[in-house]
Amino acid sequence: MSVTELEFQAQSAAGPVQAIEGRSQWRLTWRRLLHDRMAIASGIVIVIVVGLALAAPLFARLTGHGPNQLFPNTGLSVNGIPVGPGHNFWLGTDEQGRDLFVRILYGARISLFVGVVTTAIATVAGVGIGLVAGYFGGWIDTVLARFIDAVLAFPYVVLALALAVVLGPSLPVVVGVIAFFSWAGISRIVRGQTLSIKEREYVESARSIGASPWRIMVIDILPNLLAPVLVLATLSIPTAIVFEATLSYLGLGIQPPTASWGNILAGAQNYYNVAWWYLIFPALALLITTLAFNLLGDGIRDAMDPRTERLFAADTARRRLRRSKPAKAGGAGTADVAGA
Repeated sequence: MSVTELEFQAQSAAGPVQAIEGRSQWRLTWRRLLHDRMAIASGIVIVIVVGLALAAPLFARLTGHGPNQLFPNTGLSVNGIPVGPGHNFWLGTDEQGRDLFVRILYGARISLFVGVVTTAIATVAGVGIGLVAGYFGGWIDTVLARFIDAVLAFPYVVLALALAVVLGPSLPVVVGVIAFFSWAGISRIVRGQTLSIKEREYVESARSIGASPWRIMVIDILPNLLAPVLVLATLSIPTAIVFEATLSYLGLGIQPPTASWGNILAGAQNYYNVAWWYLIFPALALLITTLAFNLLGDGIRDAMDPRTERLFAADTARRRLRRSKPAKAGGAGTADVAGA
């Protein structure tokens, strides 16, 4: 049975057909997203992670443990081994007797900052270059497209390590390196979409009345690129977080004593046999955060796909039919009894 037949049966069972209400693309996307339980759960997890990261100084005052404060007497055992989770240290300590819970929260601030800032820079650069290349075409498109291909062809991990060694490890270097290797993928998608959109009738109409190329790109083409760009940006944040953690783990990113999930994991590699919490908890924080962003990005991508509306309509129609069938059965039974 097709989706149309299911909708017709559901509407017939529900009563008279109501007037059709027009909805914008963003309203339809939001409506589909609200029915995606996995995306909603991922969004809630992200909000919790962001809230904990913003509240890191509050937790530091609550516990009385600063992110770089050493507790050699209470945070380390007699043998110099980190202390496990307990009343004083909720998630245990590291090899220097520092509170692991507080350091993980401060590490979340670094990871989220790097993920959001690098994604914003890469998105602006990628959209701008892709839009210019796709709209103007010709030699401009040829030069920019080959530059995009060259950036994508580089072994970015090796080159990022080399740049970090030459320029020195620091937060600005990490942000710059990750942003440089993130814009090309966005730019390629935007270029392809622009090549298709610029041939549409409304763009030709704007061009025929004398609209400038920059006005056409900003007013007519850019709004139609927001949906794929939003999906790409959401999926780029966890990639940037993992990239930063990788550089910090290798000692070429955020440098101790500043807390980062990467350098916390680097310090835990020699203690995983005797202090499991030192490795497990920061790894779980990294895994949960990146997984939540990826699932949310998948949910947004599905919600923006027009084909999802047909699946959502079919599911809604089936639920309405299931609710209406018992009522019909009960009404028939009552009628039989009354007739008897």
